[in-house]
Amino acid sequence: MTRPTYKQAGVDLELYRQAMQRLPGLLNKTHTPRVMDLPGGFAGLFRLNDDRHQYRDPVLVSGTDGVGTKIKVAIMAGRFDTIGIDLVAMCVNDCLCLAAEPLLFLDYIALNRDDPDLLADLVAGVSDGCVQSGAALLGGETAIMPDLYAAGEFDMAGFCVGVAERSALVDGSRISAGDCVLGLPSHGFHSNGYSLIRKVVFEHAGLEVDSHVPSLSASVADILLRPTRIYAAEIQAVIAGHGASVHGIAHITGGGLQENIERILPPQQNVAVGLRKAAWAIPPEMVWLQDLGQIQEDEMYRVFNMGIGMVLIVDADARPGIEAALSKLGSPVVQIGEVISAARGVSWQS
Repeated sequence: MTRPTYKQAGVDLELYRQAMQRLPGLLNKTHTPRVMDLPGGFAGLFRLNDDRHQYRDPVLVSGTDGVGTKIKVAIMAGRFDTIGIDLVAMCVNDCLCLAAEPLLFLDYIALNRDDPDLLADLVAGVSDGCVQSGAALLGGETAIMPDLYAAGEFDMAGFCVGVAERSALVDGSRISAGDCVLGLPSHGFHSNGYSLIRKVVFEHAGLEVDSHVPSLSASVADILLRPTRIYAAEIQAVIAGHGASVHGIAHITGGGLQENIERILPPQQNVAVGLRKAAWAIPPEMVWLQDLGQIQEDEMYRVFNMGIGMVLIVDADARPGIEAALSKLGSPVVQIGEVISAARGVSWQS
């Protein structure tokens, strides 16, 4: 009688060990001076204060997210080295909305089987995203679950922790009539709406991941796997020079501009936001998708960021200085609306 082993059950501990040996370098390149060494530890250590950082009344800010069905596109294309950037971006960008400094990041990756090459590609993307955001990749978890995921499938989740002085938190409470609404451009679809995107592109239009899109001079995979933009440098530069003038920050994800901006408007106050569609150009990839699927305009604006990935609501007098600070980083910014005295909400203005 054959005695069952873990390997026969679908988990190869030797492959798992090989995979783990490839990860320390990817983590180490993200480490900041506040990371404390703990070889072989069961958790990661991070100092809040050091010679350069002294918080008086610190508040920890946390966020968690996944990548959604954009993972399906990565699997179809066999490209896995950028999806981790999306994971970091979705978590870090949320924390930035409170004006927090990203401190550390943790990932959770679940695989159908041990695959050192796939795992290394996924963590390489996470590591790149952490470098972009200034967060230390402090650790993570890799789970091998052959009976839960089909062959070739995987999932990812991420967890970001940031910090801000309590007095400097940006929570929307100071938003008032007359404020300017500024938009920072997105890098395409980011990581939202991919169930609709896949239905339109692959089911409705019958395209393949390697199909060429002449109007965009790119393949479907190139268009759909463009990583989510991380706004850490831009938000930190604005907060450093104009923090008191920043009244609200919104990460534009599922729900689009209207729902995500409305989330930060102060409750029980008669302030509303009027947005102008003519203020910016819709990205060509979104025009392509809308035409490809004959999607209603309202649905496009409800599902996608439509070219604006992050919104700042600021004191009107500070707008020129904020625009100048962003210009130094090579980051364009456009005024897409204003705050008005009206019943709480977000609407489109002519």
